Amino acid sequence: MAHPVKPLPVDDLEHVLRHTRQLWAEAQGQTFFITGGTGFFGMWLLESFAHANDALNLGMRALVLTRDPVVFTCKAPHLTSRADLEFIAGDVRNFAFPPARFTHVIHAATDTRSPPPGSDPKQIRDDIVAGTRRVLEFARHTGAKKFLYVSSGAVYGPQPADLTHVPEDYFGPTGPLTLGSAYGAGKRLSEELCGKFAAASDLQCKIARCFAFVGPHLPLDAHFAVGNFIRDALAGGPIKVNGDGTPMRSYLYAADLAIWLWTILFLGQSGRAYNVGSDAAEQISAHAYLVNNLADGKASVLLAQPTDPNKPASRYVPAIDLARNELDLDVWIQEEDGIRRTLAWHGLNRGAFSSQ
Repeated sequence: MAHPVKPLPVDDLEHVLRHTRQLWAEAQGQTFFITGGTGFFGMWLLESFAHANDALNLGMRALVLTRDPVVFTCKAPHLTSRADLEFIAGDVRNFAFPPARFTHVIHAATDTRSPPPGSDPKQIRDDIVAGTRRVLEFARHTGAKKFLYVSSGAVYGPQPADLTHVPEDYFGPTGPLTLGSAYGAGKRLSEELCGKFAAASDLQCKIARCFAFVGPHLPLDAHFAVGNFIRDALAGGPIKVNGDGTPMRSYLYAADLAIWLWTILFLGQSGRAYNVGSDAAEQISAHAYLVNNLADGKASVLLAQPTDPNKPASRYVPAIDLARNELDLDVWIQEEDGIRRTLAWHGLNRGAFSSQ
């Protein structure tokens, strides 16, 4: 059985509260329904929710849908023991509607693991859409006021090499449905569902198109490159980079991610999608060397393939002007600081960090 995870650092939770304090007034005494509350995003949402509830004496409550509450109790007893958080078992595609009333609904449940070879891409897409439809139907049924759908930058498809930052109004050509495109296709159709529900009811549906992140609770054994770099660094190296290291990526620290998600839920325009991420892009290899330097600098960084100077680098980098200009959001914790905080949470503390 896995050991319980550590709570998030108080400094991080205070950072979230400092940038969201004025938003919580509307949530005084309100009830939230949250899917995906036990994953990477969910842990940050639940811990920042609990911290705001305690600090501001808000009297909020949240019901969290999870596949296995018993397993999560072993993982995070500091959350499951709280009176303001209740956990129920269910599949997001067909869960029974709880009888209580909820004012705010957050749908963050999704399976981001790489599908095994031979998986049916149509089933992957349809499962994502079915889960979103079920949560939307529940939000409408329960009379919720605001709905946040946690989507993905994968909705854009492959980002052209000559497009440095992908804006919300860009959509590339729709190609054949494959294992590689099924996740993005499911998210894209789910966004359309959100728009239809918003147009046909009083439910305010907001969409967060999330890109790449770093922080405590990020899986270190999945397909998240920076998580794998941190895993390798914690093990003493070598830090392995799949490919030639040239793809351009940017990473937003998870405390800023939590600020962005709460802000979009409370203040975002209904029916609008906002890119969520950092716009400070670097090559994947640069992120690997940064992790190494912030650990102890002694590990080697290994590229799986030599660089092809004739091949344009792939990109997965958002334009975030909409969030900045409309919601006053920003990247407050830079990547270097975010990686340092993540390493410290995992037990490797090599210097102080700052909070803004």
